[in-house]
Amino acid sequence: MNWEQLLSLKRFGDTKKRLRINQNETRLGFEVDFDRIIFSDSFRSLQGKTQVIPLSKTDFVHTRLTHSLEVSVVARSLGRMVGKALISKYSNLSKKGYQANDFGAITAAAALAHDIGNPPFGHSGENAIGKYFKTGNGSPFKEKLTAKQWQDLIDFEGNANGFKILTESRIGVEGGLRLSYATLGAFTKYPKESLPKKPTKNIVDKKYGVFQSETTTFLDVASELGLTIKTGSGIATFNRHPLAFLVEAADDICYTIIDFEDGINLGLVDEEFALEYLIKLVKDTINTKKYYALTTKKDRLSYLRALAINTLIQEAVTIFITNEELILQGKFTNSLLDKSSYEAQIKDIIKISIAKIYKSKNVIEKEIAGYYVITNILDTFINAINNNYENNASNYDEIIIHLLPEKYQKLKNSLYERLLQICCFVSSLSDTSAILLNNKLKGMVF
Repeated sequence: MNWEQLLSLKRFGDTKKRLRINQNETRLGFEVDFDRIIFSDSFRSLQGKTQVIPLSKTDFVHTRLTHSLEVSVVARSLGRMVGKALISKYSNLSKKGYQANDFGAITAAAALAHDIGNPPFGHSGENAIGKYFKTGNGSPFKEKLTAKQWQDLIDFEGNANGFKILTESRIGVEGGLRLSYATLGAFTKYPKESLPKKPTKNIVDKKYGVFQSETTTFLDVASELGLTIKTGSGIATFNRHPLAFLVEAADDICYTIIDFEDGINLGLVDEEFALEYLIKLVKDTINTKKYYALTTKKDRLSYLRALAINTLIQEAVTIFITNEELILQGKFTNSLLDKSSYEAQIKDIIKISIAKIYKSKNVIEKEIAGYYVITNILDTFINAINNNYENNASNYDEIIIHLLPEKYQKLKNSLYERLLQICCFVSSLSDTSAILLNNKLKGMVF
């Protein structure tokens, strides 16, 4: 891989090459990506989706939207710092017009969208969709689908749905985000299909990032960016875009530190844990006099959180620059923070978060309710849309289909595409709108 190719400004439908040196400096091409994402309906719906605590009644607990904004800010810092080093290292980049801020703009946009495909009710929403097909009422569809199509459904993946959302515009089709290929590459943490499942221990194989419906689109992006590699058998596999490591690190930093902070603010984690675990991360930078002068728990936590995030940003940048050549060769197989000298402290914080926050009674009870809601919505709409396609729709089925937004009402000839479009519709719902829709389906509208 090489940086000039990886920083492609190409967008779907382009008929000629976009050159960085010709860009309007007041609004760069990569910055346009950020703007388009933040004004999109799919991004706006994140304000009502769970980050950790479903349907929280407090203002300070993070939603997917506030989490995504914070990840984007961290990613921008990571990108700019790495970009500054790379611009100094590769003189050809500056000659072509690239600047350090370009790296920050790409990573900020990709990070802003990193959760855009996630269903309501957190990761339990993904599990609910998968279980519906694997062991629920959707299981009979297995015999009618290919192995890869079936795997897409039983392992429904928010990352793959995100790629679908970000690439919905095609050549000759109006509308859509039409993001730069560089941003699409940085977004795609898992450049693979759902099968084979976890074929290696490489971080890129941890999950998958492309549905069968988007394979042609992904191949186009991978080819433009130079991500494609060939195995000895001639089968195409793909490297991760180097900037995807920074997007991943930004997410890792934020959910490790900020989810922990949310747990402490909610009283799920004792403040003493903040002292014991966060201070281990910031012991070299903390101003103890300033810390002890802070009189409220919230202020003390905010101070430790800011120092911890800055510490991990510096750490991730150092690891990336040190391993940049291996990353370009596709030989760096871990997340950046897995190589951190603070790995033990990070794992301790995550362990406490799992025990005290992610598995707390409040979270689990609401996830169970969300599981039921998603299952019922899937069942109702899948039955209606399939009955309609087979010209066997009841009046009830026809009414149900009219509840779908217009973009999801068009009948697909492929069973796989019909099933996937309902899964994507369900994923577009916020926690609250999913509950309200489920109540309507049950007749609870009064």
